Amino acid sequence: MHLYQHDTFWTRVKAWLPAAGGLAVLGAFLLGLWSASDTVEAEQLRMAEESIRRAAVSCYAAEGSYPQNVDYLVEHYGVQLDTQKYVVNYSVMGSNTLPYIEVVPKGGRSRLDISF
Repeated sequence: MHLYQHDTFWTRVKAWLPAAGGLAVLGAFLLGLWSASDTVEAEQLRMAEESIRRAAVSCYAAEGSYPQNVDYLVEHYGVQLDTQKYVVNYSVMGSNTLPYIEVVPKGGRSRLDISF
């Protein structure tokens, strides 16, 4: 007869199992939160790009030519940009050709960047 219980490997595992499960749940939650944050950021970029494109097309329809820069769209067509957060690549190829429009996060990479 034993006066005390022997400390075996499985009793130690059983003692740490709730803590490990809690850490796994916390990790899954943080991973989901991080993924949701990336999705929101991508959607904000898409919406900013779309609003600039829509304003450029409206300008073309009203004035007969695309604007030469984004500042014109901000000033005359109400486009709002968070210049602290985003950079706009706006390349005009001609007054009657839709400009190349791309919005990227500051310090981020353009879709045109190619790395090998």
